[in-house]
Amino acid sequence: MSVPQYDTSLVQLVSEQGDPLGTAPRATVHTATTPLHLAFSCHLIDGEGRVLLTRRSLSKAAWPGVWTNSFCGHPAPGEPLEEAVRRRAREELGLEIDDVRTVLSDFRYRAVDSSGVVEHEICPVFVARATRDPEPAPEEVDSWAWATPDRVDQAVTATPFVFSPWLVLQHAELGRGLWQALEHE
Repeated sequence: MSVPQYDTSLVQLVSEQGDPLGTAPRATVHTATTPLHLAFSCHLIDGEGRVLLTRRSLSKAAWPGVWTNSFCGHPAPGEPLEEAVRRRAREELGLEIDDVRTVLSDFRYRAVDSSGVVEHEICPVFVARATRDPEPAPEEVDSWAWATPDRVDQAVTATPFVFSPWLVLQHAELGRGLWQALEHE
């Protein structure tokens, strides 16, 4: 049985209702006029109930050096979201992940970083389990840290300007619900 191959160089453009409108090259889509497109965000939990935070590489075009959730990405056209989440965990963090769950299926946001680059995404939010420390790709992640949910809550509440706007918005919508589903199993 062959494994489907997806073109990860493309992102799926979507309407305000989330209907597919076509594709665009991932490398060119994030500009001052970024069109609405499909993405995802994932928060990883370890066996001790800690949450993985990552600091975006300083070479990233948008929000370089900002602390954020474990990882984000874009599903390739036709790629199921859960497959895309698992693929991106391998690519960005060198991790195989378990127990992937959607915690916020209709999250969306638009944010502009200090350089003028716009993020404009329908971005379902997932939680998943990691069984070891990440081995991140340096072009994606500058640093990483495991933190208890309480410490993450305190940090995001006290210093939202240190974190990505999508993490702050997700926290505002769900708070501890971002990782609570996996915390007590």
